[in-house]
Amino acid sequence: MSLRTMPGDALAAVRFLTRIPVPDTEYDPAALSRAVVCFPVVGLLVGGLAVLVAKGLAGHLAQPVVALLVVVFLVLVTGGLHEDGLADAADGFGGGWTREKILLIMRDSRIGSYGALALIFSVGLRVLLLGTMAPGRVAGSLVAGAVLSRWTVLPLSAWLGSARAEGEGEGARLAGKTPWRMVLAGSFLAFGSVGWILGGRSWLPILAVVTIAWVTGVFYRTKIGGMSGDCFGATCQLAELVVYVCGAWTA
Repeated sequence: MSLRTMPGDALAAVRFLTRIPVPDTEYDPAALSRAVVCFPVVGLLVGGLAVLVAKGLAGHLAQPVVALLVVVFLVLVTGGLHEDGLADAADGFGGGWTREKILLIMRDSRIGSYGALALIFSVGLRVLLLGTMAPGRVAGSLVAGAVLSRWTVLPLSAWLGSARAEGEGEGARLAGKTPWRMVLAGSFLAFGSVGWILGGRSWLPILAVVTIAWVTGVFYRTKIGGMSGDCFGATCQLAELVVYVCGAWTA
């Protein structure tokens, strides 16, 4: 990313990760791979909006109901992008025994039993964790979850190439195309903002998300030899969930 392309690349990140209306820009097929450094910033935007929704509802509804509505908002504002990835990945890895079969199943737009169960567990656990979390931790967990989950795309897209043929699928636009200097820049943004928001409690969710990124990356490399768009989405979902677990942890 350069100063000349930065505005367009940032808009590309918002357009790809959310359903927030942004001004149209000239199509640039390389914009998304450059814009990956902005993903944690988009997480700040999404998390901040979720906090506004939560605070606006908190004085009128019980916390579990607020939690459900906040999760619904997160799904709507992102268009269910990461939930779709989680469901497809669960179906693929749950039902496929070979690399070719896993990739074939993930490409199928129909949802199977593994995908349905993954969505039920993901949505249910997020609602349960936010609904029972100490009220003072909800806002920080929402922002940290949105930032750190999107940060996982940076190291995974630098470390692993595409599991599919070059140019095939959304994942191929990112996999193997992120320079490590962009990973460092995005990590500074992500970890710095989470550290500022959570203070001394930030080390646990950061460590947990780094672990999730590494474990899932090893798993994807072993099973299918790289990344797909669904794999990126699945890791984002798992990372967001583990941040909420850290926020709800009472020990």
